[in-house]
This record gives sequence, structure tokens and C-alpha cells, in this order.
Amino acid sequence: METKNLTILGTSHISKESINKVKKIIKEDKPDIVCLELDKRRFVALKVGKRKTTLKDIRSIGLKGWLFVLLGGWAEKKLGKMVGTTPGAEMMAAIKECEKNKIKMALVDQDIMITLKRFSKELTWKEKFQFVWDLVSAPFRKKKIKFNLNSVPDKDLIKTLIDEVKGKYPNVYKVLVVERNVVLARNIAHIIKQNPDSKIFAVIGAGHEEEVLDMIKRKFE
Repeated sequence: METKNLTILGTSHISKESINKVKKIIKEDKPDIVCLELDKRRFVALKVGKRKTTLKDIRSIGLKGWLFVLLGGWAEKKLGKMVGTTPGAEMMAAIKECEKNKIKMALVDQDIMITLKRFSKELTWKEKFQFVWDLVSAPFRKKKIKFNLNSVPDKDLIKTLIDEVKGKYPNVYKVLVVERNVVLARNIAHIIKQNPDSKIFAVIGAGHEEEVLDMIKRKFE
């Protein structure tokens, strides 16, 4: 998607298609600035290797946030192995292309510690029980959503997945999607305003793409 001097690519963090698209756009469009859905902590983690989560982290991010990191990391690694990639591979591809071609990078996501603290605070008991129920009942469901892990889901499937999260886990949706959409849109819009003559390329998760783009458009109306 494009608007003004901005191109946004919605990615899947484990798909080979996303890696190839990121490389292609940077090589062909030659952007002046590449915005990444990362904060400083995750940027460093990608570059030098992720620090293992320890029990000490519970004090800073809360028990729920700590468990979310453990479960989320395990799930991403498992899915990544299924398709032969590592979580965040498309972001790493963008970083390498930028470094090779001396392109400026901008980290536009919210500090992960803020997100995890918010997650610990907002997650309700109802949502925790819903999560356990979904895990237990998943193998017995007749209706299952299928998609190719190697590619980015289409817009209809993304909407279906987001609507399901929004319905079952409203606070998770608020913290992980809504609040971060605001941060992403605000930071990207600021970069556009500060660099009106520059070509800007933003790499963000497909689940954020449409809403973030709409927010940015409204800021320039």
C-alpha cells in the first residue's frame, strides 16, 4: 500500500514470501528511510541474538507478560522451523539490506517492556480461561482456519483472524493491536513530516497494515 511518499508492506514474521518482498522493494525502490516494526530492545535482540527470558523478568513485566513471551516465542520458533525460517526473518532481511546500501532505519514500534507490562495488567481471568479452553478444544473443532505459512495471509483471512482475537480476547487485542497501531502510525507520520521529500518504506505486521495506513492518511487530510 502507498500514500504520499510512503510505501507500507504488511508481512508475516515467519514467511519466506515476506523476506523476498522486503528485499525486492528495497533493491528496486531504493527508499531513503526504512521504518521497522521494532523497538530498540528487539532490534538489538535480532542483531546479536535473543536474551533468554528468566524468572527475574517477572518483576519488570509481570507474570502474564512473562508467560506470553515464553509461549509466543515457543510458538514462533515451532512455526518457523516448519517453513525453514526464524521469527523476525523479514525484519533481519530489511536490516541487512539497509546496512549494505547505507539506508537510514527508523524503529517505530512501542518499547516491548511497555507492551508486556500492559499485557500483564489488562489480561483478564476470563481471557485466560478462554485461552486454556481453546487449547484443549482445538483438536476437536470441525471448523479450522487454514493458510500457507510460507505466504502472507490475504486481507479477508487477516480480518477473520483479527475479528476472532477481538471477540475472544478483547484486552489482548487492545494491547497488542490497537495501542500499538496508534504508536506505529504516530511514529511513521512524524518521520513523513520530518522528511517530506524522502521515499519511506515501512515494514510492519500484516495485522497492523490497514489500520495504521488509515490513521496516517487521516493525519495528512
